[in-house]
Amino acid sequence: MADLESLPGLENATIVPRDAHNISRKDISPNALKVLGRLNSADYYAFLVGGGVRDLLLGNQPKDFDIATDATPEEVRTLFRNSRIIGRRFKIVHIRFGREIIEVTTFRAHHEVENEIERGTPRKQIRDLDSAHSSEGMILRDNVYGDIDEDALRRDFTINALYYTTDGFRLLDFSTGVEDLRNRQLRMIGDPSTRYKEDPVRMLRALRFSAKLGFTLEKSTAEPIDKLAHLLASISPARLFDETLKLFTTGYAAETFRLLENSPLGDYVIGPTLDALETCDDAAANLIDLALENTDRRLEEGKSVTPYFLFAALLWPVLRVIEKQLMDRDEFDPGKAANQAIAEQLELIAIPKRITYASKEIWELQERLQRPTQRNVHGTFNNPKFRAAYDFLLLREDSGEDLGECAQWWTDFQDGDTKKQAEMREALQGSGRRKRRRRRGPGKKSS
Repeated sequence: MADLESLPGLENATIVPRDAHNISRKDISPNALKVLGRLNSADYYAFLVGGGVRDLLLGNQPKDFDIATDATPEEVRTLFRNSRIIGRRFKIVHIRFGREIIEVTTFRAHHEVENEIERGTPRKQIRDLDSAHSSEGMILRDNVYGDIDEDALRRDFTINALYYTTDGFRLLDFSTGVEDLRNRQLRMIGDPSTRYKEDPVRMLRALRFSAKLGFTLEKSTAEPIDKLAHLLASISPARLFDETLKLFTTGYAAETFRLLENSPLGDYVIGPTLDALETCDDAAANLIDLALENTDRRLEEGKSVTPYFLFAALLWPVLRVIEKQLMDRDEFDPGKAANQAIAEQLELIAIPKRITYASKEIWELQERLQRPTQRNVHGTFNNPKFRAAYDFLLLREDSGEDLGECAQWWTDFQDGDTKKQAEMREALQGSGRRKRRRRRGPGKKSS
């Protein structure tokens, strides 16, 4: 086992002994301990790092456990048959234990200045580089390996740069992580402007951690965000979609949305929604609040959240504003309105088609749910998206929209047995069929 006292860079750490912190092995994933043990047995240094350490110190149960090591991705791969190397920009190793994945990264170091890549350089020219950044400062390749103290300073926030070792069960702090945790403060490591330019997504991470942990942003960490928010436009729409999902599916969606409303970052993530909230009716705005509160509650209860329902709710005010604009021009078309609402959001983030299609289906079913007929009840009720559309209808009613008795009708219909459902269907007024015009035979004239 590698001796901790011989670890290069250890001299720059504040070492917190076992009796001065609250982390216990019983709260750590057995699989993470297994990975630490095997790396140590192979004479590599290995530490728990990041959010797992942070959450344990806060008394919370981590969702996942990440490990940092001096072993290269290739060396880690040879030790674990159940692993694979992923990523080009930032190589990491995923070690799978059933449904659990332990993420292992190699200690990173700073980039060399000469590896500056001009805008528009073909990807194939930087594919084999270990280190590269754009002329604006954004990191394009981050596979330069170094010592643990360099790795700590390459991380984003001080509270995410704490390392836990099973060697004496000690904690290593290379910045002010322990102090900032105690003060419930989020502080960027290094110069915030430079770090945001390296990766603009860090601004969204700052907002997400602030919402999740209830931490305040330290002054110098918060100040550059207004000026640099526009850098999010340089992030790929696919990556922004992933980050948007993280913003709203970590259990603090309602607070995250409030922060986005009050930050220029929101314009680059949910801009169409924020614009629509300026003119939409109160019910449409209330629906978002209710949907996000419901999302947080479901996650707290251990239930799943479907992205298509989330986006159907987030874009509901956009849809309503577009519908009104079309009606004012006497051009109302539900399909056209839905497509335009989705298109406006797709200008910012790349939402997969399977999600946009499902979101539109929820919207399309609203008309049938509001006006059940003898003809459409069976098809509506047996639609795969019926339950999601019904839940959306309830949200609309709870938000203050006047929907008459349709929500209660569908509630009673679901609760009824086959006989009751048949009676309710027969009691509906009209079949929803269009009257067919009788065609006159050839040569016949109207009298």
